[in-house]
Amino acid sequence: MEKNKLKTVRRKRRKTGIRKRVIGTPERPRLTVFRSLNHIYAQVIDDLDGKTLASASTIKVGKGGNIAAAVEVGKQIAKQAQDAGIKQVAFDRNGFRYHGRVKALADAAREGGLGL
Repeated sequence: MEKNKLKTVRRKRRKTGIRKRVIGTPERPRLTVFRSLNHIYAQVIDDLDGKTLASASTIKVGKGGNIAAAVEVGKQIAKQAQDAGIKQVAFDRNGFRYHGRVKALADAAREGGLGL
């Protein structure tokens, strides 16, 4: 199997294991992160209603996909979530390892006032 295809298959398997445990409720919605090669995206989702409550990405921020941009996205998502009245979220790393850009985004969201 091709190396890149194998990586995505493994990530999807990890993602399903995580999603079995992490569920977004109206009181504690799910903060999910997607990391592509060029950008990083974050959404706060209420799974019971199936609605996105807040979203931020490096495309909206206007920076590239590096760690500094991930910190900016984390601050932005924390601000939007607090404006929507959300203080606690369940962090969904979406099958990605918790380091680098994913960790920087989560730490910035914590500094912005979100409880993960």
